[in-house]
Amino acid sequence: MITFDTIRDNEDIKTYIRHADASLQALGYTEHGFAHVTSVAETAADILQTMGYPAREVELVKIAGYMHDIGNLVNRVGHSQSGATMTMRILDKLGMPADEIASVVTAIGNHDEGTGEPVSELAAALILADKSDVRRSRVRAVLRPEDFDIHDRVNYSVTASRLQINDERTAVRLSLTVDTHYSAIMEYFQIFMERMTLCRHAAKQLGLKFELFINGQQLA
Repeated sequence: MITFDTIRDNEDIKTYIRHADASLQALGYTEHGFAHVTSVAETAADILQTMGYPAREVELVKIAGYMHDIGNLVNRVGHSQSGATMTMRILDKLGMPADEIASVVTAIGNHDEGTGEPVSELAAALILADKSDVRRSRVRAVLRPEDFDIHDRVNYSVTASRLQINDERTAVRLSLTVDTHYSAIMEYFQIFMERMTLCRHAAKQLGLKFELFINGQQLA
């Protein structure tokens, strides 16, 4: 059985993640390396586990979360589809059953706004985990605040971020603490509105309502 540890310890996959992140660094994007994919993997798994899904589905979404951005080494445009194609090849080579490959690949191929939709529970959990990973440490350390673009400003302004499902399992809340010295709240919506809409659709797929709180105020 292919487990998350199998994927995390695979040297080829590590190489793809490093190269994908290097490509995005060259393009001026925030961090998409091991910190991001590990966070997404753990959060996606926690979502399905909290919602009571079987252990194997929790493991599969964790694998999807870890591999979801490898397509960036091909090109940022269409990276979810190219990443899904790469993942299919890798998992087939490792001997994962076709039905499990299908679940992982579907989630990866649908995780990005503009082209993706939460067509499965795994895809929904991956979307929520990926789009909620907004934090100061994703801004490249080599940048100075005066060189930040809007994505850098928004991520750098987020000093705390938490995604939590309520005890009744009826709603999922993204709570952000934003330092408005670096970015106005409006800038968050300027770049993340499409992502938050996708999160709302993803939450609905899981039978949840999506809520967004910024600095203690409910905005969605």
